[in-house]
Amino acid sequence: MDRIAGDGTLTAQVMAVIRQRVANRSLTAGAKLPSIRALAASLRVSTSTVVEAYERLVGEGLIQSRPGSGFYVASQTAPLALSEIGPKLDREIDPFWVSRQSLDAGDGDLKPGCGWLPPAWFPEDGLRRALRSLSRADSAALSDYGTPLGLAPLRQLIGRRLAEKGVEAPPDQILLTDSGTQSIDLLCRFLVEPGDVVLVDDPCYFNFQALLKAHRVVIVSVPYTPNGPDIEAFAQVCAERRPRLYITNSAIHNPTGATLSPVIAHRVLKLAEQFALTIIEDDIFADFEALPAPRLAAFDGLERVIQIGSFSKTLSASARCGFIATRPDWIEGLIDLKIATTFGGGRLNAELTLAVLRDGGYRKHLEALRLRLSRARLEVGAKLRTLGLVPWIEPQAGMFLWCRLPEGIDAADVARAALGHGIVLAPGNAFSVAQSAGNYLRFNVSQCQDERVFTVLEAAIGMAARPDKARSASPS
Repeated sequence: MDRIAGDGTLTAQVMAVIRQRVANRSLTAGAKLPSIRALAASLRVSTSTVVEAYERLVGEGLIQSRPGSGFYVASQTAPLALSEIGPKLDREIDPFWVSRQSLDAGDGDLKPGCGWLPPAWFPEDGLRRALRSLSRADSAALSDYGTPLGLAPLRQLIGRRLAEKGVEAPPDQILLTDSGTQSIDLLCRFLVEPGDVVLVDDPCYFNFQALLKAHRVVIVSVPYTPNGPDIEAFAQVCAERRPRLYITNSAIHNPTGATLSPVIAHRVLKLAEQFALTIIEDDIFADFEALPAPRLAAFDGLERVIQIGSFSKTLSASARCGFIATRPDWIEGLIDLKIATTFGGGRLNAELTLAVLRDGGYRKHLEALRLRLSRARLEVGAKLRTLGLVPWIEPQAGMFLWCRLPEGIDAADVARAALGHGIVLAPGNAFSVAQSAGNYLRFNVSQCQDERVFTVLEAAIGMAARPDKARSASPS
């Protein structure tokens, strides 16, 4: 049964229910709407309220009235609107909010809430060398489609890199994609159907939620601890909800920076075997590690675990290139989906990625980057503590600090106030399916090198602590 929201008149609320059904395609073009009496009984409102709602929707052109027959969805329906699927959320805690604000930010805006390095932190010299080399490549490298599996030398190199972390994946079990996001999208198309249950961590990377929402699955979550998912809650969800899929980061968890322990990893894999659960292990932050953490894919041998990765975090966010490492009998099906959705893939980006990875300067870049991030985590963490923000843990690697705000402060209020001064923050509930992280913020330490971040943050926290004060007050 649809639930009437608490906002607006009853007529407006009934209209919102119908709009949502049309937006998420439970009512498609030409479909007959429930009768006035049936909808009134379902929503527990009067028939006159439904009549008025239907008449207004006819006026908007969303539905049509057919005398003697009833009301029908108009043939020209609005495109799928992801933000309309499920209950309407405050925009500051919408899983799309951080991404949209970060990607749309102007040159003068600061983005401590985004999930990528500043341009100056990427290996620019290596990229320029690779681009010069590619400019002299044969015409096929510059202009032709890639093969279905992707560039063979790059897959071989990825296989060797995976082996360094204990994951055995020969080149014919590695499929190149245009990004880590595309990898998850392909796998969701391959593994789940609308209505299936998918398990995520709480908190988890907000775009996991956005992608799963697009695939119209049921998202459930389990609390994440400094050692991995809460294993008792994990077992309970598996037993009660029978999820088809679990998506997680093992090495450097996003947003917390936590690392999976071997004990928890083994227990997760036992439960996966018991309940026929497939796991997508997103290893996009692998190159930030000096010493490899446990990998589910290494323990499992790519039986129930699929590992994905990309190079957008350490090589270039512009040259999109990712991969899927999976069991051999799933590769053909994934190739078919790749051809259906992107055809040949980005050969030029793959050639560029291969050239940079082969460049001896890339390993030196990673060593310098790890040291730079380590220093930044210490410096930024100290500055945040002076403002009353406490890191949940002290991560051993990576760019993120997951920080708790002072008691009674709502991260969405802080983010809203900071945005007014050109600072994009990442409020905790954007990462939380259960909406249980309202007093947390995720900070990208590489994007916190400008003192304005802390000046505006201090003022925004003060504003959030005094809701009676004008929100337009400028930070000192």
